[in-house]
Amino acid sequence: MKTRIRVVGLLVLLAILAAVIIAATALGTISIPLPRVAGILWARVLGGDALSRWSETEVAILWQLRLPRVLTAAVVGIALAAAGVIFQGLLRNPMADPYIIGTSGGAALGATAALLLPWQWVWLGFTPVPLMAFLGAVLAVLIVYNIARVGHQTPITTLLLSGFAFSSIMAAVMSFLMLLSGNTLRRIVLWTMGGIGASGWEPLAVVTPLISLGIGLAYTMSGELNVLLLGEEQAAHLGLQVEQRKLTLLVLGALLTGAAVSVSGLVGFVGLVIPHVARLIFGPDHRLLLPASALSGGIFLVLADLLARVLLAPSEIPVGTVTALIGAPFFIYLLRKSKKEYTF
Repeated sequence: MKTRIRVVGLLVLLAILAAVIIAATALGTISIPLPRVAGILWARVLGGDALSRWSETEVAILWQLRLPRVLTAAVVGIALAAAGVIFQGLLRNPMADPYIIGTSGGAALGATAALLLPWQWVWLGFTPVPLMAFLGAVLAVLIVYNIARVGHQTPITTLLLSGFAFSSIMAAVMSFLMLLSGNTLRRIVLWTMGGIGASGWEPLAVVTPLISLGIGLAYTMSGELNVLLLGEEQAAHLGLQVEQRKLTLLVLGALLTGAAVSVSGLVGFVGLVIPHVARLIFGPDHRLLLPASALSGGIFLVLADLLARVLLAPSEIPVGTVTALIGAPFFIYLLRKSKKEYTF
């Protein structure tokens, strides 16, 4: 019975995600009726002369601008929520998020350095900014992990403190670079506020397999995440190679976060709030929590990006601002409503 309930719950989330993707594709500064959206997409699948009966403007809006943006929002939300589950389970801390051990600092520093480069280029749809943000995020986590190692072990407390200290150093370096940035300052600030508007099919095609692989590997380790919740000593007694698994999970979380950051900038609260909400609804078993959080993260960010597009249309709000304005009060409400100690 429990297995059936889990499957039904995940199918419901999948259906909701599909529905919000379709709705977000239809809505915007120029809204397109759902039947026309379905017709254009179906004509695009058929190819040939099937598209000729539809407005070229609507086809361009849907296929070149809106659909890749909405799908990118879904993929980024899925990645950040899954990374949040990994870090919260690994660190046994409900306040952990994908940026807690230097990921955001590394990504921001990499992006800032890329924006200050005197030359630009494009590779697979990526400019130096997302590529260096991705590398910065992954390298920061690996550096923090090596700083925190004590002998052959990496204590969780030391890892968190190392992440905080290294993030402070990167923030100071980034602030110095911003002082030297001149006219580039606005672009740096906008990137740190998060945004999916510049995404296209090529970046989406690159990051989606990477994120899918990361989540798939994380799911194969969901049972080990359950064991780690018992504590490292108990997990070791049960035969788990704790340090090896910790490093693997850290790298997976960093890869998911880095891939998401590379196409969206810094989008906060998805990896913090969504796993928390999913844990309250679906329970602490990572075999259900990981896919439920991932799907919920996709739903949340698609809706947040839709609000970012339509609230002040034709102007846009950075999606990171929307997620913070929604996520922070909702998170406080959940903490107040529970009125009890949070348990995994």
